[in-house]
Parts: sequence; structure tokens; C-alpha cells
Amino acid sequence: MSDLMEVTGMVLKAVPVLENDKRVILLTAERGKITAFAHGAKRPTSRLMAATNPLCMGKFKVFPGKNAYTLSEASVTEYFESLREDFEGAMYGMYFADVADYYCRENNDERQILNLLYVSLKALQKQRLPYKLVQYLYEMKMLVLQGEFPGITNQRQILPATAKTIAHCMNAPLERLYGIEVSEEVIRELAGECEIYRRDFIGHHFKSLDILRDSLM
Repeated sequence: MSDLMEVTGMVLKAVPVLENDKRVILLTAERGKITAFAHGAKRPTSRLMAATNPLCMGKFKVFPGKNAYTLSEASVTEYFESLREDFEGAMYGMYFADVADYYCRENNDERQILNLLYVSLKALQKQRLPYKLVQYLYEMKMLVLQGEFPGITNQRQILPATAKTIAHCMNAPLERLYGIEVSEEVIRELAGECEIYRRDFIGHHFKSLDILRDSLM
């Protein structure tokens, strides 16, 4: 029992394994991204069934193993229930989790990314800002946290308000990241900038983004 540890984190992905088990990817404050097996989590009577759904956040008790952890207990503090009931919002949330999964590593200090993911899901849940704007701010801030954000590209002129929004994203603390309002024209220009960022600086193809785009067509 001495090997049991408690971590605070969020489920990024959950994959069925065998008949009744799940393999979950957790983004944790203490251990970065870890893989854990939840035995029996697919059974309707399992106390781990709901807690191992993607985007659940809380405290998880795990045993370390040779190549993965075993999840023994979970206490969820945030299910993002209203977001799950919103199909479009849920699609954005899964894309955000996919991006975090791509960037995070085990035993890295990923607390900022965990916080970014949390405040971004909250922003989707509140529905105060257009989902597209939340997406662009999330993508840009992720690059900022990775030390890879190039700022404004030199490929075309943009509005001063768009430049101001990009500067806000670079400099604002996470708790203030989504405390802005912009015009539709600024959102359209951010779309162009973020397309360049995804192509030239993230450089990874996300299937979840394809699904998101297809669902909005």
C-alpha cells in the first residue's frame, strides 16, 4: 500500500481494453502525462466507470507499475456535464484534450498546460465567447507555453485589434486569457493566423480537428 499515490489531474483519453477494462491517459499536476489501467471500469456497477470518461477532472489514486499505473480510486471534482450535453462544445473539448496529449510528457511539469486546459473548458462551458475564438486563443497560448509562439506572421497585414488580441494571448495570465471580446473580423483574421501556426509550428495532424470541422459542415 505504500506505493499508492494520489495525483490531481484530468482524463485526456479513455480506450476500452479487453471486456471490462479501460486504459486512460491522465494529465496530472504531479507526474505530467501518465497511462493508467482501470480494471473493471466498463462495468455499470464500477465506481470507476464515470470517473474514467474523457475530460473528468479530480483526484486519482494510482499504483505505479513497470510500464503503466493501475487506477484504484477516483474522486471527480469536475465532470463538465453541461459541456458534454452540448455536442459542438464537446467536440471542441476533445480537440483541446488531443492537443494537450500531443504536447505533454511523463514526469514533466505540465501544471500550466493542465491549467490552460481547465480554463479553456470552462470558457467553452460558459459560452460567453464564440467557440472559434476560444479555440484560437487556446492554440496560441499552447504555443506560448511551449516557447514556440512566433507572434504575428509577416505574410500579410492584420488589423490593429487582431494584433492586440495576439499580444493579449501572449502576455495574459491564464485566469484572464478569456476575458476579452473581439469582432467577427478579428476572429476571421485569427483563423488565418492559427492556420499558419498549426501548419508551420505545431506540425501535427489531429484527427479530432477533422471530426470537429466535419461536424460543423
